[in-house]
Amino acid sequence: MRSRDDGSTECEYVNWEKPRNTRNVDKQDPQCSGGDTAWSRCSRLMAVCAALLCVLLLSVAILQSIKLNNMTEERDRLQISYDNMTGERDRLQFSYDNMTSERDQLHAERDEFENMLNYTIQQRLRYFTTKRMGWNEARRECRSRGADLVIINNQKEQENLSKMFIGEAWIGLSDSAEEGKWTWVDGTKITTGFWWQGEPNDYDRREDCAATGSKYAKAEVTTWADYSCETEIHAICEKKAND
Repeated sequence: MRSRDDGSTECEYVNWEKPRNTRNVDKQDPQCSGGDTAWSRCSRLMAVCAALLCVLLLSVAILQSIKLNNMTEERDRLQISYDNMTGERDRLQFSYDNMTSERDQLHAERDEFENMLNYTIQQRLRYFTTKRMGWNEARRECRSRGADLVIINNQKEQENLSKMFIGEAWIGLSDSAEEGKWTWVDGTKITTGFWWQGEPNDYDRREDCAATGSKYAKAEVTTWADYSCETEIHAICEKKAND
């Protein structure tokens, strides 16, 4: 209230507001309080934290990628190793199969060779010499064993010899005594011959001894040919089984 110039009194009313309870005011982060400057510092801090988090996540992602890449490389290496081992296994299996086949073949050849050495037909023992020699030497070899070069009397015997004895071999037939008159070592004349086509031809007038299994023959039975008696090939000896 105040006095006016005319002596009257004037009253002024002033609104009064009770101060708010400061305890109800929200507390602020000291670092983020204090106006624009404090808020700027708070924003930078949040940006730094976000950047660090991104770097951390990126690092984790890179490490996982490297780990995955290493695992992929290891998987590929193991796959290559597996493929190589599988190929080696198949190669060994193939080699084993071949060796098994060769073993069986050798067994069969061994049995056949034993049969060639000890084959009895019509009470005659026939065997194949392992040494190559001329006809006269072959005959001496057979005679030293109590035998002589083989005599073939019929087609059945020739067929059996063709099956049992593979390759060229002397037989007990020659025309050394008289050209063109083929005679067995026991002195009998030939009755049935199993000459290959064009044989005997007495090539160069010096082929006087007969062999079976001619390398030029394309048949299984008619395989005889006349050769020079000095030609060195195997021979088939024969003797009676009871001698």
